[in-house]
This record gives sequence, C-alpha cells and structure tokens, in this order.
Amino acid sequence: MMEIGIDEAGKGPVIGSMFVAGVLNFEGLKAMGVKDSKKLSPKKREYLAKLIEEATEVHIVEMTASEIDEGRKKHTLNEIMVELFSEVIMQFQPDRAFVDAADVKPERFAANLRLNYEREGKGVIDIISNWKADERYPVVSAASIVAKVHRDRSIRQLEAEIGTEIGSGYPADPKTIQFLKELLKEKELDDIPSYVRRSWKTVESFIL
Repeated sequence: MMEIGIDEAGKGPVIGSMFVAGVLNFEGLKAMGVKDSKKLSPKKREYLAKLIEEATEVHIVEMTASEIDEGRKKHTLNEIMVELFSEVIMQFQPDRAFVDAADVKPERFAANLRLNYEREGKGVIDIISNWKADERYPVVSAASIVAKVHRDRSIRQLEAEIGTEIGSGYPADPKTIQFLKELLKEKELDDIPSYVRRSWKTVESFIL
C-alpha cells in the first residue's frame, strides 16, 4: 500500500511564501526520530530533511505571498489549503494519505480532499485527517520537517535579497512587526512589496 504524509509551513505568516510538502512513507522513517518540526532545532530539521529527501520521494508546492493574496480574492484560506494539499495528492496518487488538518473540522477537510481526487477520476483514496497529525504519524512529521525547512530557507533568502533581518515572518514575532512598521511607513497598499501578504489584517492596521 502506498502511503503519504502531508503538512504545511507558512500558513499564518504575514511575510513570505507558504509551503506544502508530501512525503512518501518508507521503512526506517520512525527510527530517524522525526517529530513535529516545531519541536526540533533548525539544525536538526535541516539534518532530518536531508535524510528524508535522500531516502524517499518528496513533493513540495510553494505558494507565494502575492499568489495567496490573489487567491483570497475568490477563495477562503481553507479552500486554498484544500487545493494545495490536493495538488500533492495528485502527484503521488497514493492509496492512503495522512494529512495535518488545515480546517477547524478535520472530517470536512478529508471529505473535500476525497471529492477533489474523485473529480479527477483517480478512484478511491483513504484520507486520514487529524489536528496535530505531525505529532501522531511519523510520515506527517517528516512532511512537517521538509515544509518547515523550505519555508525557513525562503525567508533567509529573502533577507539576503533585501539586506535586513525580518524575523520569522509571523505577526507575533516582534522583529517581524518592527520590520513591517518601517517598511509600510507612509506607503499605500499598491506600493507594498510582493513578499508581504497585503490581504492580512496586520498589514491593514499599519497603513490605515
């Protein structure tokens, strides 16, 4: 039976891309010591992501800040998450997918993923959708690690391009908020750089 795990990194930040990663399950994964990426140091995540990507098939989908803003003009963030997770599922076409539920109702998230799969004529698929699936299933932990590593790399690359530190990109990060305040000072919405999610309330509060 082909099984995959899927998780995201960067759903909530006000700066930067969101990444959704799918990992094909493989023997020996649990023995690696994978766990929820938030419980690992950056160095450990990098190390494990390298091992995972060398050991099995991995598929990563990136959605940039500007693409998120554009998508939210017609869709809710939950609907966008269904589409991104579905893209990963279509890539693998597995028998079973373990997913970290990106919805307040895990069963609804699973039902929407199944519906998308069936609409594409791919047949029947078993979707296991849970909150904190990255703590329950090693294959989702692996996906969490890969997604987080790619998200972190993209933020460090962005910092190198603009020449300043921006923190994690999350609204709760004081370094990110300080950066945003300086960046958005006396700016109109159309003048905001494309790496900032204009549709976030955090941005609106700083330019009004």
